[in-house]
Amino acid sequence: MTATDDAFARLQSLPQTRLDFRANPCITQPKVITLPKTGGKATLFPVNNTTSTSVPESLFEYMHQEFNHAVEEGLTYPHHETMDSDQFRGYWFCSFVAILIKGEWESLKDADKNGTTNWETEFLGTYYVKPNYIGRCSHNCNGGFLVNRKIRGMGLGEALGKTYLDWAPRLGYTYSVFNLVFVTNVASWKIWDKLGFNRIGYIPGVGILKGVDHPVDAIMYGIELKVKE
Repeated sequence: MTATDDAFARLQSLPQTRLDFRANPCITQPKVITLPKTGGKATLFPVNNTTSTSVPESLFEYMHQEFNHAVEEGLTYPHHETMDSDQFRGYWFCSFVAILIKGEWESLKDADKNGTTNWETEFLGTYYVKPNYIGRCSHNCNGGFLVNRKIRGMGLGEALGKTYLDWAPRLGYTYSVFNLVFVTNVASWKIWDKLGFNRIGYIPGVGILKGVDHPVDAIMYGIELKVKE
């Protein structure tokens, strides 16, 4: 156990079991980051399950579309069926979500520009943070990541990963587990290796992926989460 006594006392109340951001640590302020390849600016917006209605509908639908495209690709997520809007909202927005938008903005409403924004170019990526386990282990989180498929290869996955390591512990989590990083997803496992995640497990033949003529192995990653000063 590496958490301090105070942190352990907080964990004993099992705060993450409630998924209630009125009872748990909360992130409310967006964060401006510098994009790795272009040097431009982008704004990372925090959204939790009580404020998901702040996401413009057109942006939500684009994120939904991007997720379903990843499912249809059949190479990175274990899902085999796409989701309708309600299913996607329940899956992606059930806890905490970060959304990265090109440029510097005060709010998602401002970034929406009265409904005129082309999210195909302005939406950069997103991830969720939620408990990886139930109940007495719910202080260990999991993250799911999406990068806009039209602008892959720009270092956005690593940029999102760095902010995940900043924000996840600020939400009260003490450890992160990624259950299934397929060995064929080279771009993904290179990011987690580079960011200092530990390879804590290996699952042979766990994935039946599209276009691959054999079962695919997966790496499990873990890392201790600490709030940065």
